[in-house]
Order: sequence, then C-alpha cells, then structure tokens
Amino acid sequence: MNCPACDHQLTETQVGAVVVDICQGGCGGIWFDAFELKRVDERHEAAGEHLINIRRNPDRPVDLSRKRACPRCAGVKLKRHLFHPRSTVEIDHCPSCAGYWLDAGELEKIRLEQRSDATAAKSAQPSHVSMDVIRYMYRMQVQMRASA
Repeated sequence: MNCPACDHQLTETQVGAVVVDICQGGCGGIWFDAFELKRVDERHEAAGEHLINIRRNPDRPVDLSRKRACPRCAGVKLKRHLFHPRSTVEIDHCPSCAGYWLDAGELEKIRLEQRSDATAAKSAQPSHVSMDVIRYMYRMQVQMRASA
C-alpha cells in the first residue's frame, strides 16, 4: 500500500492492539483503518507514543493542497476536514472505508488539544451544545450523503 501524501511504501506496524500503516522513511504520515484512530488518539493511550516520532525523509515533499487518493479504496478521494468541531487539526477521511490519514505531527496535535479540552472541561460549568457544533454536524452529514 502506498502513502497518499508522498507515494512512499507504507509499513505495517503493531501499536498496542492495532496494526497501522506508517510512512516510515517517507513523509511520516499514518493510515488508520476504521475505528483504529480512536484507540490511539488520546494522550493517556500509551500505544500512540510510538507514533509520535516516525522517521521522516526531509527530501520527500508533501503538497497539502493536493487531493489524496485513499490507499485502501481504488478511485476514492479522501475528504479533508477538522478532527472535531473545536479542533484546529485538519485530517483526511475516506468516505468509503472510514479510514483516516494523518500527516506527520497531526496525531501529536490532536492529543495536545484533547489534553487542553480535558483541562478546560474540569474547570468549566456545564453548558449546552452550541449552534456552531450543530451546524458543523449538519454540514458533515450533508457532505457524507452527497459523496456517497
């Protein structure tokens, strides 16, 4: 399987209970099949630590504006969107197989955001779901239906 960002050969790597595909020696990105990302995205997940410092080749340029093909699904392009409504991290998601592509450094950013969110949640008062979150969820549903 080839990397959707730099076309380097992906390497299967056992991380805790999951096997992920990493671009070791290429751009340093990671492919997660459906539901695998949830097992390593949170900072307390020790398995994810092995994915923070993947060996990269600085001569492998990555064009972030290029549409990327799913490494699992022939002819399917990945959709780029925020990891969650309050996130600043954009990730690539396959609408067909539900896999996720994370560029180098994105997993670490996600884990840092979640740690910040957890700290903020402890000090915050209970609140209602904002209209921004509802609009974001609606847009995501419409996009998923349109691409199906």
